[in-house]
Amino acid sequence: MNQNAQDNAAALRTRLKQRRAGMPPQDRERGALLIRGRLYTWLATNRTRLRESGRPDVRGIAAFWSMADEPALQALLRQWAEDETLTVSLPVVAAPGQPLRFRAWTPDTPMKPGAYGILEPDGPEAPAPDVVLVPTLGYTRQGDRLGYGGGYYDRTLAALKAAGHAFTTVGVAWACGDLSGEAYAPAAHDVRLDAILTDKGWAVPAPEL
Repeated sequence: MNQNAQDNAAALRTRLKQRRAGMPPQDRERGALLIRGRLYTWLATNRTRLRESGRPDVRGIAAFWSMADEPALQALLRQWAEDETLTVSLPVVAAPGQPLRFRAWTPDTPMKPGAYGILEPDGPEAPAPDVVLVPTLGYTRQGDRLGYGGGYYDRTLAALKAAGHAFTTVGVAWACGDLSGEAYAPAAHDVRLDAILTDKGWAVPAPEL
């Protein structure tokens, strides 16, 4: 990415963070509830269809521990963790510049602050996930994602693909992160997401699993 593109992305991140920080608390709560409900319904519907068709079920979902200004997913993670046939995992920063690792999580799993102050599970390494929820600051209607600038998810998704693992990615964003009309172009290494869900609904429609 050239310097102008880097500067543009940095300015965009600043504006998007300001937009989401300005969301009224009631909109934030209502929007997070909608996101959790649609994620739950999407996964449950697909798992039922997979079972009925005799195809392999979804066994693992890699989520993320929402930060203060992100859509709160914790209640949904607890709900999913009650299903003994589903492994919920959370990302762990192993080292700077390396792909994320996913560790299994349940409500009883000890948590500790990671490299960026985000809580990470102190549990066993999880199997490669079938679904990956990706925290998304900005997005396009084509599935391009603007993250926080560390490149961790791009490296992680690229590593999973290189390993030959089949998985589905779902970006989770606030609708105010829509980059339509912005001068934004994804970098060559950016990994396009399969779907993007916002508090206003699916910005990029969810695929069938």
